[in-house]
Amino acid sequence: MQELHDAPLAPLTTFRLGGNAARLVTATTDDEVIAAVRAADASGTPLLIIGGGSNLVIGDKGFEGTALRIATRGFDLDGTALTLAAGENWSEAVARTVEAGLAGVECLAGIPGSAGATPIQNVGAYGQEVSATITEVIAFDRQADETVTLTNAECDFSYRHSRFKEHPDRYVVLRVRFALEDADGLSAPIKYPETARVLGVEAGDRVPAATARETVLKLRAGKGMVLDPEDHDTWSAGSFFTNPILTAEEYREFVDRVHERLGADVMPPAFPTGDGRTKTSAAWVIDKAGFTKGYGEGPARISTKHTLALTNRGAATTEDLLALAREVRDGVRAAFGVTLVNEPVMVGVGL
Repeated sequence: MQELHDAPLAPLTTFRLGGNAARLVTATTDDEVIAAVRAADASGTPLLIIGGGSNLVIGDKGFEGTALRIATRGFDLDGTALTLAAGENWSEAVARTVEAGLAGVECLAGIPGSAGATPIQNVGAYGQEVSATITEVIAFDRQADETVTLTNAECDFSYRHSRFKEHPDRYVVLRVRFALEDADGLSAPIKYPETARVLGVEAGDRVPAATARETVLKLRAGKGMVLDPEDHDTWSAGSFFTNPILTAEEYREFVDRVHERLGADVMPPAFPTGDGRTKTSAAWVIDKAGFTKGYGEGPARISTKHTLALTNRGAATTEDLLALAREVRDGVRAAFGVTLVNEPVMVGVGL
């Protein structure tokens, strides 16, 4: 294991924000990960797990403890069964599954970060979520002090949520297993309307998996959602807020506020979740509340390509970012009565 002291954390995040860690350990095997976790727990040292750093907002004061960077490697494909080490680059892993002619995660192309983070957030985009293909997650259970294997059902997946997110200090993901589909090189059925429209197909149709992946990459790039070190418009955590899911009463009140503000003929995006609740679009409410693409005059601004991405223009601090996030959250609440929830994990700070 590599060990550094007073180590910068900003370069390990896609925001390029945050102070130093008192101690930074880089683990390249599962045994090293477990040893580092056990050592921190035994000494009572605060522990921060870092994978690809694409879902982290670290405070300017840094982290007074041990930051553990998981850099394990492993891509094991056996037929349609895939096992990924937690430290594997997710976007590269997706590309390799498509090259193998398999379907199931092709529309999750271009999402930055590591494979081990995907079950924690139940990563999803363009009509796919990892929960649809994950069969098992192998993790170190800090509470039981042992390695455990959790089935898909035991992961308690829901929209951008899981058992791992519910108990952030208990589990450290080591490996993730997926069941993909051999559809003769075709994608899974296309579900997302925008993807179907760009592909020129109907929802439910299949296309070559490589074509689906390339289309998603172009869509993401057009929204600044593919990390480019040279483009500050992509120095973000992707979607900063999750899409609001409203009860029937909350949704009626929301629609009333939309009509009051925008006119009786305007209806917000609505996606029934099947349990009596309705999901609406965070990007839509942000835009309609007056926070349009490129909003802001300081070093932290909304992306010029997508209202859901808050960006570091190169000289921002974490406090600059949080000030913008609070302004957007409070403005949306004042306009529509909807409270946006941040998607990235906050370390030493909060909204």
